[in-house]
Amino acid sequence: MAGNSQRKGAIKKTGKGNPTAGSGGRVRRGLEGKGPTPKAKDRPYHAAHKAAKRAEKAGQRPRRKTNDAEWIAGRNPVVDALREGVPVNAIYVAEGAERDNRLREAFQLAADGGISLLEVSRYELDRLTQGAVHQGLAARIPAYEYAHPDDLLELAAEAREKPLIVVLDSVTDPRNLGAAVRSAAAFGAHGVVIPERRAAGMTAAAWKTSAGAAARIPVAQTVNLTRQLKAYQEAGLMVVGLAADGDVELPALDLADGPLVLVVGSEGDGLSRLVAETCDMLVSIPMANSVESLNAGVACGVALYAVARARD
Repeated sequence: MAGNSQRKGAIKKTGKGNPTAGSGGRVRRGLEGKGPTPKAKDRPYHAAHKAAKRAEKAGQRPRRKTNDAEWIAGRNPVVDALREGVPVNAIYVAEGAERDNRLREAFQLAADGGISLLEVSRYELDRLTQGAVHQGLAARIPAYEYAHPDDLLELAAEAREKPLIVVLDSVTDPRNLGAAVRSAAAFGAHGVVIPERRAAGMTAAAWKTSAGAAARIPVAQTVNLTRQLKAYQEAGLMVVGLAADGDVELPALDLADGPLVLVVGSEGDGLSRLVAETCDMLVSIPMANSVESLNAGVACGVALYAVARARD
């Protein structure tokens, strides 16, 4: 009969003597739910689980890194980066590149800093820098290692100081990020927090603008900025946002000498709605001309200066 062939490997259609046929037997049990999928960090063979275990052994939280190393291309940019203390893994020079003062200075700075100097073909340097105008010289900087937002509270506790944390709300220009990091270091902040998405990261441009301050003060990333601000509030910090229409002018801020989070908005839109609603207070920077506005980096520096004066 069709379907009941006795040939080797043929499929038996009847359920008699075969508890796995149809929807009963072991098939039914196999279809039963096994519960929710465990989180990545709870799966023994997942990379997140192994990273968490390594961090647990080391007594610290896992830190995020940028996806890959970055390249600085061009003679002036490379020399400027070396002068400003941007961390560099290696300097690459194209074969036959004309030796001028900038190239010689780059070689000297690399030698002084113990940085490897590698000579490659011009074609290879084109490939490494993805076709950038490198003028025969490029520098490779390592992936940036971000701190955890809670690390900033621990730094303040270790220094026996009231926490002062700068939070940037979707600032997309890396130069503004670098300027904010530089101001945070100059005025005694314990770190800078940025969103993981839709915001500038610690690129070569941010490193350069920070003038080396990024090596002295931690920058942390968070997946959800609003949630992190609420976590800081639960830890006893007041969250103050800079806004053009703030209820209080910066010089009159009476929260500056306490545990504080200073939130600076993006270059064009300012604070996002949810972030503004989360802030305990919105403050404005008084200016002579109401038409004028400050970019995020400058506004951050002005606000931190006022906070530092109040704390002194």
